[in-house]
Amino acid sequence: MSTPNFRWVRSLGMQRVRVPELMDAPDADRGELSRALGFIRWVNHSMGGSAALIRWLDLWSKGWPTGKPMTLLDVATGSADVPIAARVWARKRGLDLRITAIDLHPTTLDLAREYLSASDPKLAEGVELVAADALEMVDRFGIANFDVAHAGLFLHHLSEINAMNVLRQMDRVSRVGLVWNDLVRSRAGFAAIHAMTIGAPEMVRHDARVSVRAGFTKREALDIAHRVGLHDPTYRWNLLHHRFTVSSFKGDL
Repeated sequence: MSTPNFRWVRSLGMQRVRVPELMDAPDADRGELSRALGFIRWVNHSMGGSAALIRWLDLWSKGWPTGKPMTLLDVATGSADVPIAARVWARKRGLDLRITAIDLHPTTLDLAREYLSASDPKLAEGVELVAADALEMVDRFGIANFDVAHAGLFLHHLSEINAMNVLRQMDRVSRVGLVWNDLVRSRAGFAAIHAMTIGAPEMVRHDARVSVRAGFTKREALDIAHRVGLHDPTYRWNLLHHRFTVSSFKGDL
């Protein structure tokens, strides 16, 4: 599968274009998928992915009742590296954060189990991996059974209709709030990821570049949030990392 080049992107004016990502293929090579997930872990750690969620958790937990566990649903968790980062933050804050991390891809889940088994057991014990479809969250978990729902680098994989469906279900399964954590679609972002992945394995190079092409502008993200009916959606973005979050806080601690 060919990788879009910068000239093609520029000529299209950065319209949103979705191209299937290699890591989503049911028969994705395990070794290549492991390397791709390793790249995503690096991106989340070094370029603000994990920190974007933690900033909201830190804000929302200010008045959290002492001794009360906080529950988080992490949608399309990948390696489960963001849950581990969130558990590190929670331990420093003295919070009991319990995380259900879901993914549908069986090989990805298997690699996530390996990642958790290699992590600090005191961190990993608070993360439960579950095979589940993000489009069926409400049927699987019910209404308001988690305090917070989070989706990182996932909704750009989906059509607009399915992205709205997932966001709506995240809103329904969460009691306190949700965080949609994703990529800003821009020429600068595409140029940055193009340069960053030169010489990378094919799956990393291809998926990173098409991910930016499938990302969302501020206007699009907020339009989706309002159409879904999120309560007071807030948009924040990081110019350097080309990431954004849309958060919705219901205020019920």
